[in-house]
Amino acid sequence: MTSYVECISFCSITGHSASTVVMNGGGAHYHSEEESKQDGGGDTDGVEDSNEQEVIVIQDTGFTVKIQAPGTEPFDLQVSPQEMVQEIHQVLMDREDTCHRTCFSLQLDGNVLDNFAELKSIEGLQEGSLLKVVEESTVQETVYLLKSLDPSDAYNGVDCNSLSFLSVFTDGDLGDSGKRKKKGSDLEQIDCTPPEHILPGSKERPLVPLQPQNKDWKPMQCLKVLTMSGWNPPPGNRKMHGDLMYLYMVTVEERHISITASTRGFYLNQSTTYTFNPKPANPSFLSHSLVELLSQISPAFKKNFTVLQKTRVQRHPFERIATPFQVYSWTAPQVDHTMDCVRAEDAYTSRLGYEEHIPGQTRDWNEELQTTRELARKNLPERLLRERAIFKVHSDFAAAATRGSMAVIDGNVMAINPGEETRMQMFIWNNIFFSLGFDVRDHYRELGGDAAAHAAPTNDLNGVRAYGAVDVEGLYTLGTVVVDYRGYRVTAQSIIPGILEREQEQSVIYGSIDFGKTVVSHGKYLELLERTSRPLKVQRHNVLNEKDESVELCSSVECKGIIGNDGRHYILDLLRTFPPDLNFLPVEGEELSPESVRQGFPRQHRHRLACLRQELIEAFVEHRYLLFMKMAALQLMQQKANKDSKMATLTENNSPEAAVPALLSTENPDSPLEGKAEDSIPGLAQAKELAESLAAEDGSDPKSREVVLNACKAVGSISNTSFDIRFNPDIFSPGVRFPEDSVDDIQKQKQLLKDAAAFLVSCQIPSLRIGISELITRCAKHIFKTYLQGVELSALSAAVSHFLNCFLSSFPDAVAHLPPDELVSRRKNRKRRNRVPGGGDNTAWASLTPSELWKNIVSEAQSYYNFTLENADQVVEKYGLQKITLLREISIKAGIQILIKEYNFDSRHKPAFTEEDILNIFPVVKHVNPKASDAFHFFQSGQAKVQQGYLKEGCELINEALNLFNNVYGAMHVEICACLRLLARLNYIMGDHHEALSNQQKAVLMSERVLGVEHPNTIQEYMHLALYCFANGQLSTALKLLYRARYLMLMVCGEDHPEMALLDSNIGLVLHGVMEYDLSLRFLENALAINSKYHGPRSLKVALSHHLVARVYESKAEFRSALQHEKEGYTIYKNQVGEAHEKTKESSEYLKYLTQQAVALQRTMNEIYKNGSNASIMPLKFTAPSMASVLEQLNIINGIIFIPLSQKDLENLKAEVQRRQQLQESGKSMEELTVDGPLELEDKIPMDVNVD
Repeated sequence: MTSYVECISFCSITGHSASTVVMNGGGAHYHSEEESKQDGGGDTDGVEDSNEQEVIVIQDTGFTVKIQAPGTEPFDLQVSPQEMVQEIHQVLMDREDTCHRTCFSLQLDGNVLDNFAELKSIEGLQEGSLLKVVEESTVQETVYLLKSLDPSDAYNGVDCNSLSFLSVFTDGDLGDSGKRKKKGSDLEQIDCTPPEHILPGSKERPLVPLQPQNKDWKPMQCLKVLTMSGWNPPPGNRKMHGDLMYLYMVTVEERHISITASTRGFYLNQSTTYTFNPKPANPSFLSHSLVELLSQISPAFKKNFTVLQKTRVQRHPFERIATPFQVYSWTAPQVDHTMDCVRAEDAYTSRLGYEEHIPGQTRDWNEELQTTRELARKNLPERLLRERAIFKVHSDFAAAATRGSMAVIDGNVMAINPGEETRMQMFIWNNIFFSLGFDVRDHYRELGGDAAAHAAPTNDLNGVRAYGAVDVEGLYTLGTVVVDYRGYRVTAQSIIPGILEREQEQSVIYGSIDFGKTVVSHGKYLELLERTSRPLKVQRHNVLNEKDESVELCSSVECKGIIGNDGRHYILDLLRTFPPDLNFLPVEGEELSPESVRQGFPRQHRHRLACLRQELIEAFVEHRYLLFMKMAALQLMQQKANKDSKMATLTENNSPEAAVPALLSTENPDSPLEGKAEDSIPGLAQAKELAESLAAEDGSDPKSREVVLNACKAVGSISNTSFDIRFNPDIFSPGVRFPEDSVDDIQKQKQLLKDAAAFLVSCQIPSLRIGISELITRCAKHIFKTYLQGVELSALSAAVSHFLNCFLSSFPDAVAHLPPDELVSRRKNRKRRNRVPGGGDNTAWASLTPSELWKNIVSEAQSYYNFTLENADQVVEKYGLQKITLLREISIKAGIQILIKEYNFDSRHKPAFTEEDILNIFPVVKHVNPKASDAFHFFQSGQAKVQQGYLKEGCELINEALNLFNNVYGAMHVEICACLRLLARLNYIMGDHHEALSNQQKAVLMSERVLGVEHPNTIQEYMHLALYCFANGQLSTALKLLYRARYLMLMVCGEDHPEMALLDSNIGLVLHGVMEYDLSLRFLENALAINSKYHGPRSLKVALSHHLVARVYESKAEFRSALQHEKEGYTIYKNQVGEAHEKTKESSEYLKYLTQQAVALQRTMNEIYKNGSNASIMPLKFTAPSMASVLEQLNIINGIIFIPLSQKDLENLKAEVQRRQQLQESGKSMEELTVDGPLELEDKIPMDVNVD
């Protein structure tokens, strides 16, 4: 990574001026006359009430306008005065009847409305106003419509298009299909047989079903060719006649035509391929719309375009709307490359880097990013406008930075220091600064060289993300995107105004440019950073500069403060925002805690920038807060017990602090403190309440002060009067020195860091499962990164296919094969412009062998992760790994796109991959995700209400959150997906199954689009949708969705996974419901086996699995097997929850029923054997399972429990839930609630026990 400081150094040497590169533009839409005085330190006290009030105000002041689009009836639209005209555009593009219009303006009384004007600022716009949609046809719009059903852009990863396959399994929109299908009455018509590869135990893992062919995607040719004419641009005399451009087309009927696009519309001209004659043809077919003109001259166009439009309108809007960030697919079919003039023009201009040479076209990214941060945020409407602007600019910046990074690596951008070695070059393109992840001029020599330079950008991005989330007014960070592409890491940053025109000594007024040797500070920066210190847990501290003077900082020394020419205070190089992980930072003379030492820490890492994640810091502080509360509780209880005497000692050591080691010693790695100590100290919850009340006191009671003081000392708080834990990020930083008078504080900070390191290895890591396939693919990715560096573009597909063969193919002699003529042509045509940044031409990749690669993977696993992979040749077999899963993981991590076909990994006669199987290399992009803070607050409040049992109120809050999320993010975002999922669940448990289906369908589509078609979240969304389909009587669709989910899970992680048990239980239950008993048993028995393996044979999950299997055997009249399984379940319930528990009683009753049925069957059989055909047979009860009973079991296994309650019981339950939450005692299950009164069906209240 090349830091800003190095860029400054270079520019001061070469005299390079930013004025030649940094241009005007951008940000025009985001400015505010009024700056907010609000402290952005994250203080949200009292926000909830004000937010709710503000939302009510917004809703009350909304009004209705009428929209009139061509060819449709006028319709009413509810709008808010704070909305922009652009938002009405978006609504129209999302509506079914207007979604095909992509290029239009809105007019009020004949006046065109500005897209970025707020509705309240438009004169004459009021309740009932009529807005007319006026089409403005363009070539781009026509091209867009012609390829609107073509998935090519989604496969190619452009224009924020991505894939979705839900409609393949639901036969279109679920809302409509639900009305058409019979509600489960004709069960015999349902084909329940899954494909062979989905059945439990199957070893076949086909790849092709990952992307099922959608019948709508079959090419529907409207035109053969639509491209720019070679006669462009119009000559001067034709410009004065209104000619704008010329188009050349070939219709399906093979008619070759030339079209003029003029200020009057589109018309045929008389030009041919070799003759320029711009005069109108006879007839000219002058039309306002290009589509209209083509419909007149080509019957095939008219027919096919009409069908295309109808098909497009039938698709769900979520299948078409662009995602905020690009999602790439690791597989794609072989798609024919079609002629597309718009795509060609876009690619050509970006390839040549035109964007930085067109005045007025380039966006000033830094100005836009910072101006949006400065927008007012005093009330909810202002905050929504501000967050929407921030999110939009960030998503645009991420797209531009990604495009620029690829252009840099592909050799299409000129370096600003072209004379330097390629790995040391820096670039500026489109007002973005690009640097490569190499150690330039030994900047990181003491920290690990290139390894540190590679890690620094992600650390820096995490710092930018953290400071951006705190959002302090007046403190600015750079737009930052980290892109991994073709083995290189590129950091893209916005440019501080004036940074390239100054000497480095003039620029940095806070922090250090040489890792602590020289340090400066600044009062304004200390003031701003002090406001971030509490939320980020950063301690204010002093360090020594080169003159041995004490300098005060409120960040790490690497954090640099620069005031730009715009007067803004910027901070950059935030790679040490969070404290170091001492487990990977051996320091001479320092010993870690016994927990760390026992596990072999500290270990030497390849760089010294390993730091603790922000989530770990938060978890550690929360853990320490619990210790603090327990310390205070113990002392308060002691005081209470010794009112009339001195405070008795808490331990034999006569020291309150000694209680902390005592408490710590009760912990073990598998069961952290939270569970153990609470049970061992009676009345702790009440004591905690007392301890919390101390915070509200004024400190006048000396005993209370002493309690708090002792607890603060014991947990390492920097304050003696309240709990406040912060870290000094400069502890153990090489080159940083501290004043002598801070020795005690430094010692405490060292101990705190050691405690955090111990907490990581003893409490956090043991709760994680080690994924061998994840570890192996990460090691392979590390090797692949180096392997790919220097491979020139023409050999890229050969190099990637050779690596994949060495990694996954069983062919022992994988050899890189290239046709000789290609080798020769590459030698002849090597151009300086296409030199790769790694320097030199790398042909070493061709000599890699499978055994060498796997030895390297084993070595990397040992050196990087300290994990021993024995026997390199049989790693895949030993751990039972799936090669298809490894292929998916390495492709996603390294940005490889492969041809979707079946690969034979086990053939020893030919390699699995060829050059033609590698379709593309995509960038892997990391960036900041700005949050919708108010929407998130409403979402959390809604979750809390639901957990307390207030379903209606929770649903209203979640709905409000959904509106706010849409306001900020637009229609597609991962947080909207979570919102829709919870809404669907609430709809379902409140009895509105149809609404649940609608919301969950949107959640599935959105998850496919923004996360990926086989992302683990998407698999879960499919399972939820299947449940709601079943509840709506759409049994066939429910099974298809469950089979799809199982296929995806097999692809992602294989059958041996704990989540597979839940999925198989769902499938087994639905098959039981449609009386496919043998199939049902295969899935349910597999679920039983998986539950037994991962939860133990005595688990309640296993008991439920036994019960589900027993029910199927009962339906088959195999009562002996049913009894055997139910007895197993009964035994587990009896041992785990006791005989008095409801579940044990239910199981006992069912056992009696099964016994009766078994006896009756035996009597009947005996009668038959005894009397033959003359036997008088009593009818046996062979009951097919009712849909209601199957649905009840589906609800139970999916975490939804219906408890029969009267109104009085409901009130008691709510009170009990609130009491339990206050006491933080969540050990009892919902099933343990005892209820009185009649159990009426109408009084059943649904409770969701899994709403998070």
